[in-house]
Amino acid sequence: MADSSESLKLAVALIARLRNRAHKAYLVGGCVRDRLLGIEPKDFDIATDASPTQIAAYFPGAQLVGAHFGVVLLQEREARVEVATFRSEGAYTDARRPDEVRFEREPFLDARRRDFTINGLMEDPISGEILDYVGGRADLAGKTIRAIGDAESRFSEDHLRMLRAVRFAARLNFQIESRTGGAISRQAGLVTSVSAERVRDELVRIVSEGGARRGLELLDELGLLPHLLPEVKAFQGVEQPPEFHPEGDVWTHVMLMLEEMGPATGSLAFGVLLHDVGKPRTFRRAERIRFDGHAEVGAAIARELLERLRFSNGEVERVTALVVNHMKFKDVQKMRASTLKRFLRMEHFEEHLALHRLDCLASNGRTESYDFVCQKLAALSVEALHPRRLISGNDLIAAGYSPGPSFSQALEAVETAQLEGEIHTRDEAMEIAKRALEP
Repeated sequence: MADSSESLKLAVALIARLRNRAHKAYLVGGCVRDRLLGIEPKDFDIATDASPTQIAAYFPGAQLVGAHFGVVLLQEREARVEVATFRSEGAYTDARRPDEVRFEREPFLDARRRDFTINGLMEDPISGEILDYVGGRADLAGKTIRAIGDAESRFSEDHLRMLRAVRFAARLNFQIESRTGGAISRQAGLVTSVSAERVRDELVRIVSEGGARRGLELLDELGLLPHLLPEVKAFQGVEQPPEFHPEGDVWTHVMLMLEEMGPATGSLAFGVLLHDVGKPRTFRRAERIRFDGHAEVGAAIARELLERLRFSNGEVERVTALVVNHMKFKDVQKMRASTLKRFLRMEHFEEHLALHRLDCLASNGRTESYDFVCQKLAALSVEALHPRRLISGNDLIAAGYSPGPSFSQALEAVETAQLEGEIHTRDEAMEIAKRALEP
């Protein structure tokens, strides 16, 4: 990721060069919002009255990344800045992009077509002047998310803006203004028409940027949750055994975990969100409330959900691994040494451990298994977890055995003996393998 300070330097230099050519040019949008809030911006955008053709002529090497919208990317080493021509927009018949874009000369026309007032601010970084045509500064001070103009129109233009409102409110801990929230509630069902990829990206940001509990509660309050994540909506009212979960139902448990989690990777955040997704389907009352096999059932549900949202294969595997393995921690103190070591060396184990910690803190608070695992990780060397192979398949072939599925079983038996500390030499390994291969 580019150094924010370098991107700011580039943005200021570009604005100065545009001004020298008698153009209007300002920082705009999220970078202005974040700077006023004391947050380091991730990206810097410039709005100007210069046309895309003029920008390209002024800055050789500029990349036209949005020809229809007049967006040009400028990059120097790791610093990146997007420059866009002021514009106003026509109707959005596809509920995503405007049918018509008109390049404009005045900044207020550009500000009025944006989504929320806090994103409609412009800044002259040279003088420090803030241009506010939409009431954004007042809403920043009031910690308010408010649609620019008519809220119904803003959300009918692009249905994804409903999720963006939730994301900003969750990350910044702002309130959604009543008319803006009402418009979302009335149009919540339209979110199903947004592409899965766009929904996925917003949901990942909602759950991973630090305000996950607030985000999920807003999705629920505004009526978006059952359209996006019905499997999560199903958590509500699912009782849990009070001796293990004094906090209440599955929904309450997961919300407490999300609140404790803070900023996280997208995979950990979705792992936390979905780790108990199998409980509604496996709920039964016996001598107590039980959820037999909920981790395995949950992994299958999570896979369906993640694939529906077009997560990559790698992301699907990473999250479902968190779901299917989360109950194994209760057995760590009883595991054989080889079983425990294989568990501890799972890929991305740090996320498994983080999820387990959150699971404990959001239930009965008992962290004995977590503490045990942390002690083992501190005590075990890399060599202890991943011992050097004593023999290979080639050694078995050289000993006169024919390759086949039994080779894997034999080599696994050898590694198990190594992990248990029972063997240390090649000869010992060959004896283990021969026993496994003999009929």
